[in-house]
This record gives sequence, structure tokens and C-alpha cells, in this order.
Amino acid sequence: MSLLDSVEDFRGLYGLSEEELGALCAELRERILDVTLKNGGHLSSSLGAVELTVALLRVFNPDSDKIIFDVGHQSYAYKLLTKRLDRFPTLRRKGGIAGFPRMDESPYDFFTTGHSSTSISAAMGYAKARDLKRESYEVVAVIGDGALLNGVSFEALNAMASVKSKVIIVLNDNKMSINPRVGGMASHLAKLAVNPTYKKFKDYVKYQCAGRRNGESVHQALSQIKQKLKSLLLPTNIFEELNISYWGPFNGHNVTEMEEVFRLARHYDEPLLIHVLTQKGKGCKAAEENPAFFHGVGPMTKIDAPAEKAGGEDSWSGVMARALCAAAERDPKVMAGTAAMKDGTKLDAFAKRYPQRFFDTGIEEEHMLVYAAGLAAAGMRPAVCIYSTFLQRAMDQVMHDICLPKLPVLLGIDRAGLVGEDGETHHGILDVSWLRAVPNMTLAAPRDAVDLEFFVEEWRRRGIPAAIRYPRGKAPLSLARETGAAPAEWGKCEVLREGSEICLIGVGSTVPMMLEAAEEISKRGAAPTVVDLRFIKPLDIEGLLPVLASHKTIVTAEENALAGGVGEEIAALMKERGIAASCACAGVPDRFIAHATRAQQWEECGLTVENIMKLCGVEK
Repeated sequence: MSLLDSVEDFRGLYGLSEEELGALCAELRERILDVTLKNGGHLSSSLGAVELTVALLRVFNPDSDKIIFDVGHQSYAYKLLTKRLDRFPTLRRKGGIAGFPRMDESPYDFFTTGHSSTSISAAMGYAKARDLKRESYEVVAVIGDGALLNGVSFEALNAMASVKSKVIIVLNDNKMSINPRVGGMASHLAKLAVNPTYKKFKDYVKYQCAGRRNGESVHQALSQIKQKLKSLLLPTNIFEELNISYWGPFNGHNVTEMEEVFRLARHYDEPLLIHVLTQKGKGCKAAEENPAFFHGVGPMTKIDAPAEKAGGEDSWSGVMARALCAAAERDPKVMAGTAAMKDGTKLDAFAKRYPQRFFDTGIEEEHMLVYAAGLAAAGMRPAVCIYSTFLQRAMDQVMHDICLPKLPVLLGIDRAGLVGEDGETHHGILDVSWLRAVPNMTLAAPRDAVDLEFFVEEWRRRGIPAAIRYPRGKAPLSLARETGAAPAEWGKCEVLREGSEICLIGVGSTVPMMLEAAEEISKRGAAPTVVDLRFIKPLDIEGLLPVLASHKTIVTAEENALAGGVGEEIAALMKERGIAASCACAGVPDRFIAHATRAQQWEECGLTVENIMKLCGVEK
């Protein structure tokens, strides 16, 4: 039996020697590597947080204390040590445990996470409730991977003094988000991390607190030396200025050192931030050398051959990046940016080719869109590439700062639709529903690379607020097109296949499925029409009405929520115009779709050829 199997969970950590703790950390890394390389997941961050997690669980008891991991990228060791050891091989698989903390998965996951920078606010909520209910437990927010740089975290830090409830913030500083972090706060943390008084600070704290047994004396000692501690640190420390005591930096891979600090923190009565330095990918040479690549890996990843991530130039992201490079070559006003997702959105080539016209704001979606709006107001043509799930965080900026003044900002909505193993927190299935409600917005969904490139060029030429949504995965270079044929007109839908009785309307990623369904239906004696909607907003009413009126059965399919989606709009249009044909809609139902493969999620949502045939009244 391995040491990890004999330990079982956090209760088995208490009696381990220093040597055994080292061996346990090695086994945790081995288990994380084994399962994550098979199933896919967030590898580098969890490898870097192993010792930190062990130290936390030897000092704080999750049967009473609350430990909240920000984002959740770094929580795999925590899952292994909180009664999910036997289930860990099911990580990110359908019916298995999630890749992020989930309150409905375990009583030891105290907050459901997935998006960044919520841990401090949530911890403050727990702490305030604790104080009001006169309960006694510690609340710890573990934040890293660049999440402290987000505005939500700054809002929480700013409010900490007014809440007046003790929270312990553990800043897991690995100098990275997904890519190397950027911005002024990143530079501030870097300066703190190389503070030459690091060892002097630690020794001073240990000396002052040596032999003090109770919380009151520890608090009194630290309060007495507060000004001295400030003088030992750099002249300016943003946390101290916000009345949050700053301790650190400490070695995040030294369990003993972190335990000492965490035990002192238990007896400190005010909000504090403990700064620990870790290495992303720690313990795996390949992940240490290429932490961005191994931040999130797909199933069956080979540790010794990480060449290029799946989905390069032939991915939707790659096609979008290529189209933006072409637009920038034609027009010096074209710029491109992203929020800490340069690799994910494939904007590396743009950044290298046009460094002065590329911007990466870090994990700051709201700022990024207002910044883009400012660029557009000053006469530029900024394009923002952002995952659909993260665009949700900046709804107000799209409406208020871009569409209201009609500024020419292009949103490249990446990962629009179901995304697979990342699950509920990362699906991009709401952007159609809410962007349809925003005036002045043009929203398009290309079926192939030809249309995507056409949409980008037309946006540049027209200078309007626009969004192009495209899914995860590979992009068809040309689908249902005659060689050399020009794309259909801007704003117009396109009939890809002429037929009668049955009309299948696809939107972007569902068009290939509708063409396949038409082939299957035609084998059974019918001849369906297939329409590529292309433009979700504004809807091509002029082009759609004759098609809708000339068929008896209309079936729509979209990789978006049915509520507020395209199918709902087309059905309303038919009712308004008195069209008697039946209308059936396939899409994402009104529930959260759990982690699974993307194919499994499509099947769960009825986005299959078989279901389309059923909706048409045709037996398979």
C-alpha cells in the first residue's frame, strides 16, 4: 500500500514525519500526473500547490474551518486529501468528480468556483456570517494563478476593513496566470518576492512569537511590532495600506515553514495576507519548463512530447487570429487583445507581428472592454478575443460602453457553445440569449473559415459594434461551397440545399449536423431544405420569410441555451407573420450541463442527427 493510500485523507496527515511528508507530496504529484494526463485537466497549477495544500490541511481542519480555492485550478491535491481519493480517477469524466471545487460534490468544497477572483469575497461572506452567528472557525482564501490581479479581488480587498471580520488570505504566487501575468500589481508582487529582508522578516516573527502560547499574546506581540514589520518590508505595501497585515514571502514548497506561519495566523485576530512563493508545474520537469502548455491539457497528453496544443492554425481560434493578422496588414488601425488568454485564443502570432497593436490586460475582462471602447472612440479598430464564459463577466461594458455609443469593437467570442470536460462554469451557452437583447449589436456565427474571414473584413470596413461566435475545436476550411464562390452577402442567411416540406436551420457549429441530417432524411424519401442562418442579430427576416412560409416543418438547432435563443426568435417570427408550419427547436435545455466529453454533452442536449430526424417526424 502506498503512503497516500494509507493516509487516506487529511486526518492521516497529523502524525507524519518530515521525511514522510516529502514522500507523500511526491505521491500526490504522481497521482495528479497519472490521472490528469489520462483525463485532461489543469496540471501545472495543482502540481505547484501540493506542499501548500498539505500544510493547510495539517493546520486547518476542514471539518470546521473553511478553505476556499480561487478558480480551482490548484485544488487537485485538496480533492485527493478530502475523501475523494478513490474517485479521483473519474476526474472530469461524465458522472465523475469535477475539475473545479463544487459544493454539490463534497462537504469540503465550501464554494463552487471556476471563474477567477471570487475567493476573497466569498471568504469575507463566510467570516461575517461566522461572527454574526457567534461561531468559531477559521476562513482561508487560497488565491493564485493571477487571480489577485482581477478587479473583483481588488474590490474585496478594499472592502475588507469595513467588514471587520478576520479572513486569512493565502496568496499562492507562481508568477503566472495561464501565461505570465502582466500589469502593475504583478510588478508589485515581484518586488515583494525579491525583498532582500525576506529571511530577516521570518526570523524576526519567529523570535517575537517564540514561547507565546495563547492567541492574545501572539496578537499583542505582532501588534507591537507592526511598525517594525512595515519598516522591514518595502517602503510601500498595498496590503498594509489597506489595513490587511502582510506576512511573507515564504517558501511555498516548505511544509514545515508554512505550518509555522499558518499556526501563527490562527492566533492572529485581524485580516491578513500570507504571501507564499511556488513554482507552477513543480516536480515535473516538462511542466516546470513549459507551465503555460501544461496549465490545461487534453485527455491522453504525452508528458514527453508536448509539441503543439490540439487546435493550432486549423482551429476556430487559429482562423480568427489569422483573419485579424490579415486585417491588421490592410489597416494600421486594427488592434487585437485578450484577457490572459494569448495562447488559448491563438493570438501569439499577432502579438509577435504587431506588438504595439496587441494588448493583454491580464484577468481583467471589464477593463479590457472599456479599454477597447476607448481605443475605438479614438479612431482605432480593436478586436477582443475572449471565451464566451468570460465575456459574461463584462455584460455591462458590452451594452453601456460599446453598443450604446456604437463604437467599432469586434468581439471574437471563442469557445461559444459546450466546451466538454471543464463543465458548467465554462460553457459558452448564454451569449446569444443576452447579446440578442442589446441594441446596435451585430452577432454572426460562421459555418467555416471562409465566412469567419469575411465577417472580420466586413467589420473592419463597416466600423460597427459586432461579435463573431465560434466553437471549440477545428474549423472546416470550406463547407457546402462551390470552389471559388464568394461568400453570401453581409447580413444574409444562405440556403445550402434546396428542398421541400422540411426546412433545417443551422447556426454556426450546428450547420454540419443539419447537412448530415438532411442526407439521412433524403435516404428516406424526403428532400429537406438546409439554411445556414449566419446572422443571429439582426435576423435576416427578408431572406427567412419565404423559406419559412414554403415548408410545413421547421427545425432549428443551436449550440446555445434554448431560452432566448435563435429557435425561440424564429418561432416568434412565424407566429407574428401567421405562418402555420410547425417549428421544433434543438439546443441546450434550461439546466446546467455537467462535465463530460463535448460529444456526450451534444447528445444530452439532443444535438444529434437522430434527434433532428425525430423532430422532423422521420424515423432513423
